[in-house]
Amino acid sequence: MPEITEAPHLPSLYLKAAVTGPTRRGGDALPDAEYVRRDVTVDREHLAAYNRVCGFGLRDELPVTYPHMPSFGMAVRLMTDTGFPFPLVGLVHVANEITQYRPVLVTDTFDQRVYAAGLRPHPKGKQFDMVTETYVGDELVWREASTYLRRGKSDPSAPRPEPVAEVEAGSPTARWRLPADLGRSYAAVSGDSNPIHMHALPAKAFGFPKAIAHGMWSKARSIAALEGRLPEAFTVSVEFRKPVLLPSTAEFTAVKQHQGWDVALHSRSGKAHLQGAIRAI
Repeated sequence: MPEITEAPHLPSLYLKAAVTGPTRRGGDALPDAEYVRRDVTVDREHLAAYNRVCGFGLRDELPVTYPHMPSFGMAVRLMTDTGFPFPLVGLVHVANEITQYRPVLVTDTFDQRVYAAGLRPHPKGKQFDMVTETYVGDELVWREASTYLRRGKSDPSAPRPEPVAEVEAGSPTARWRLPADLGRSYAAVSGDSNPIHMHALPAKAFGFPKAIAHGMWSKARSIAALEGRLPEAFTVSVEFRKPVLLPSTAEFTAVKQHQGWDVALHSRSGKAHLQGAIRAI
């Protein structure tokens, strides 16, 4: 169980992925390796910058998406290790589920464990989860599963994932004008400097007409819109549908349910960018 004493340098990992990733041939097994980082503390200035970009207020409790920040570098490091079966370049982040078992406080010191699990067929290839567990002492307080798709040979017999929620477009709760530099702003606080989020030219090289927003920004911004109306313990699951082009206008919709909310982010034309569900546990 390798331990990491500081956050991995993401630009170096992306460079490594670009140089060595395409040589990987895939496989039928995920590595047993995992990374652990202990005694993680919150930099208040970084938290404030994250909150500004994502729309959260300043509170004693961390936004439910914030523990993704210190753990993401470990996930990328694992996905760029020699033994990982799929190249990082080309992986599609299709879903994300976070469970907060109790609020994580700004003053908490925590440990994080990251590993890959759940390799399974998908109608468009294979998918797997990058799992992060966050502990305060011996208490599991936060868990995340980021689902990635590796496109490959079509498998019509593979089960299609059940949608987490379906909120129709129309009568939005809010409209957000997303600037062209949103990807760069989020990259500055997250370290996720994937070129498709930064500028239109590299995004076009990957088939997008413009730069696209980070999926985890879309999730964070949607949760921030409900700040103060969520329980202390809950699960928030989202699917990332069509990319959010930058600049653009996005329409956010929240529908109250018995134990939480259904949420969605649509384009002005009605295309779904994100569909999600928030449920108390």
